[in-house]
Amino acid sequence: MPFRDMTLAAFVAVVWGLAFVATRIALDSFTPAQLTALRFLIACVPVLILPRPNLPWRTLVPIGLTLFAGQFLLLFFAFTRGMPPGVASVTQQMQVFFTVLLAAIVLREIPTTRQIMGMVTACAGLAAIALSVDADLTWLGLGLALASAASWAIGNILVKRHPGAPMLALMVWLSLIPPLPALAVAAAFDRGPSLPTAIAAATWAGWIAALYLGAVATVLAYAIWGRLLTRYSAATVAPFALIAPCVGVAGSAVAFGEAFPPLRYVGMALIVAGVAVTVWPVIGRRKGYQPLAR
Repeated sequence: MPFRDMTLAAFVAVVWGLAFVATRIALDSFTPAQLTALRFLIACVPVLILPRPNLPWRTLVPIGLTLFAGQFLLLFFAFTRGMPPGVASVTQQMQVFFTVLLAAIVLREIPTTRQIMGMVTACAGLAAIALSVDADLTWLGLGLALASAASWAIGNILVKRHPGAPMLALMVWLSLIPPLPALAVAAAFDRGPSLPTAIAAATWAGWIAALYLGAVATVLAYAIWGRLLTRYSAATVAPFALIAPCVGVAGSAVAFGEAFPPLRYVGMALIVAGVAVTVWPVIGRRKGYQPLAR
């Protein structure tokens, strides 16, 4: 991979890592359900120029509900229920292992020895994080974040059944699906102002963060990532995604002064190491697993 494309891959990973910081900022202006709806209302604008993938709505809707609506509703609620952004950027990587497990059950794809080693390492890291639960990291927040990762993994499996779909067009058209269920959740559970009122009252930081999540972290990042995946093997591109949790932890430390007990840092390091063992390419072996990244 030439330096230019390596730079683009690293750029996308940085964008996805900073999305956790942007989410925390945006949640000061919007509820989790409102932010989910707004993110994808922004992201779906390109449907005006991109043709719909050759997939029926009965295929698109379950993917959109799991890969986007379920994942981000659960993740954004986790932020408001005791899940620090830095930790969330790492625990979300558990979707890699959930996907491997689901692929083994649903698609009969037997995990390799490397994948099993990676899962064991990451589970040890998750246990270390669980042992560090305290006032800033709650069991509810951790559970919601893991449920978010599981929803992401289900979406990965559904997308995996349609490998020929154009990635950018698919992501944009899938963005039409989350706003309705997100707005329904907002109507049922939000006790504050409606989305139009929240939009009008949002701070400039909240607006920039929401635009970043919809336009940059979703549309632009997926456009670049999808282009790279058409030019190089998944095993070549996948390791760059490991930059995202590192950026998420560092960005949260700078933006919010996050500092964690040593055991939690050990746990996060083990999860990243487990993902690295799972997705890093091995010369002479088959291509590594490529998740749908942030």
